[in-house]
Amino acid sequence: MQYREKLDEIERRFEALTSQMADPQVINDNDAYRKITKQHSEFSDIVAKYREYKEVERNLAEARPMLNDADPEMREMAAEEVSRMEPRLGQIEEDLKLLLLPKDPNDDKNIVLEIRAGTGGDEATLFAAEIFRMYSRYAEQQHWRVEVTSVSESSVGGLKEVIALVSGNKVYSQLKYESGVHRVQRVPETEQQGRVHTSAITVAVLPEADEVEIKIDPKDVRVDTFCSSGPGGQSVNTTYSAVRLTHLPTGLIVSCQDEKSQIKNRAKAERVLRSRLYEIEMEKQLQQIGAERRSMVGTGDRSEKIRTYNFPQNRVTDHRIGLTLHQLDQVMEGNLAPVIGALTTYYQTEKLKEQSREGRAA
Repeated sequence: MQYREKLDEIERRFEALTSQMADPQVINDNDAYRKITKQHSEFSDIVAKYREYKEVERNLAEARPMLNDADPEMREMAAEEVSRMEPRLGQIEEDLKLLLLPKDPNDDKNIVLEIRAGTGGDEATLFAAEIFRMYSRYAEQQHWRVEVTSVSESSVGGLKEVIALVSGNKVYSQLKYESGVHRVQRVPETEQQGRVHTSAITVAVLPEADEVEIKIDPKDVRVDTFCSSGPGGQSVNTTYSAVRLTHLPTGLIVSCQDEKSQIKNRAKAERVLRSRLYEIEMEKQLQQIGAERRSMVGTGDRSEKIRTYNFPQNRVTDHRIGLTLHQLDQVMEGNLAPVIGALTTYYQTEKLKEQSREGRAA
């Protein structure tokens, strides 16, 4: 197999980390133990798959000589065993290639989810609310936590804008392809002629940056406090618990009024601000990458129309990969696994092609 030396080295490293995790000195050092367990976890899937590969390979090596056995029954059993294990070995090898792909450093991160109504007036705000519900339902299925930091409601009960922090296991890895323009086609309730209208919203998925990655100088941030308010400007409370942060060097503004505590609102707002600054840094890095590579890894451009939700036909279409599913009703209930799985497979395949091209060029 092409990557055996690399896999052997990973397995040796994994075994060394396993030993270190049992070392009392490491156990008593929280930072060291956290670092080692993180590395151990990163290697565990690939080591388990490699050990499975070696076991199947060993069984095949034992079965193949038996194809020439004098006993017809033994030859038949061996043939069945070989025909069963050869495809399995090939599949495991493909799985290993995917596991060896360079990992997106943001995959394990939590996210800031931003949804904004676009063209379509009230209908767009209603769709924005439905899309936020869709992601919230999917988050429930994944046992993630969703915390709303700010929300702006429309007069018809929709959402002009909603910003939320989504925390859990590998959130960014699953939702990173959701950024872009989401388009809806359906007959609004107010439409008298039964005509299908098209509206659009934008979704942004930002990996949450920690303080080590993005340091914010307090001198660069203006902090304003104000009373939280609900739809139509009605007062929610009379204390100045809501917080607005303005990052002076970039002009970025982040507000949070979800909590009754000013301290909690400020902490949430800082998390959102840090993530937006991190996104700016990521965009700078992407601009330094060639056009071909950039199109493959995806820019997360919010102006790109990525998906259409057609209610009359119960159809959802992802335009980037040509995927069409006639199960929109299920998707809107949070059953996003078929869409997310197809997107992940597509972009992993593109990365494999790129890796192959780079290998040939070298």
